[in-house]
Amino acid sequence: MSPYPDIRQMRAFLSVAETNSFTKAAQLMNLTQSAISHSIKSLEEQLGVCLIERSGKRLSITQDGTIYLARCQKVIRELELAHQELTNLKQWSQGRIRIGATHSMVKYVLPGVLREFRDCFPRCEVVVTTGDSATLIQKLDNAEIDYAFGMKSKHPSWCQYEQLFSDEMGFAISSAHPWAQLSEVPSTDLQDDNFLVYGKSSETFRLIREQVEKLGIKLKISMNLDDMEAIKEMAKIGLGVGIVAPWVAKRELETGELSFVKCSGIDIKRDWGVYYHDMKKRTLPEATFLGISRLVCRGAHMR
Repeated sequence: MSPYPDIRQMRAFLSVAETNSFTKAAQLMNLTQSAISHSIKSLEEQLGVCLIERSGKRLSITQDGTIYLARCQKVIRELELAHQELTNLKQWSQGRIRIGATHSMVKYVLPGVLREFRDCFPRCEVVVTTGDSATLIQKLDNAEIDYAFGMKSKHPSWCQYEQLFSDEMGFAISSAHPWAQLSEVPSTDLQDDNFLVYGKSSETFRLIREQVEKLGIKLKISMNLDDMEAIKEMAKIGLGVGIVAPWVAKRELETGELSFVKCSGIDIKRDWGVYYHDMKKRTLPEATFLGISRLVCRGAHMR
C-alpha cells in the first residue's frame, strides 16, 4: 500500500472542510455521501489521526486536521497549476518562454526579436531576466530560464552554445574630438585621453585590458559605468572616450552625434550567441524564438 494518500481522498477531505458538510461535499464531487465518508475514514486510518470530529450534524476540523488541510490545499493548488500549464503548452498559440540576456542584448537585440515573436505567438507569455553570461548559465542549469543570450565564454559540457554574431570594439567619440578627423588612432595617443569603460568585472573589460596591456599601455579610466547608454551620453559631451561596439551606438553614429574610430594594434573582437541545455526538448514557441533570433542578428549586420 502506498504511504501517500490517494488524491481522491485528499479532495474529499478538502470538500468537507470547505463546505462543512458531508452532504454538500458529496454533491460538489458528484459522489454519494457514503463514498465521501468512506474516503475520509480511510484517510484517517492511513494517517493514524482524526481529521474531522462529528457531533450529531455538526462537524469540526481537529488540530491535526487543520495542519493537514493547509498542506492539502497547497498540493492540490500546485497540481491544478501544473495541469493548466500543460494544457496551455499543448496549444501552439499559448505557453511561456523564459529568456535570460545580458543588458546590451536586452536593450539592442531582443526588442527586434520580441516584435517578430509576438506576431507569431501573441498569447505566449515572455519572461525576460538580465545578468552576465556566467549568472545566466547558472540559471539555465537550475531550469529557471529556457535560453541565455550573451557573450561567448567558458561553459559547462551540458550547455550548448550557438553563435549569432561577432563584433569588434572601438572608440566612440564626440564629433569635436581631435580623433574624429583620423581614420585610425595611433596607440601612443591612448595615454593622452580619458576613457569610459563598461563594468570592470565584466568579460568585455577583461578583453579591453588584455589588448591594451599587450601594447604596454595603461588606460586612464575616468568612469567605470554599468550602462552603455551612460557611456554614449558621456562621450557625446566630451567627458571621455567610450569603448563600444558599433551596433550599440548605431543610431548615434548614423545621426553624427558620435564618431567611431579604431586603434592601431588593438583588436577587441567578441562573439555573441545563445546558450541552451542540450538535453531539453524545445517547444514550438522556443524553437521559433531561436529561429527569429538568428534572422534578426543576421539581418541587423551587428558588427
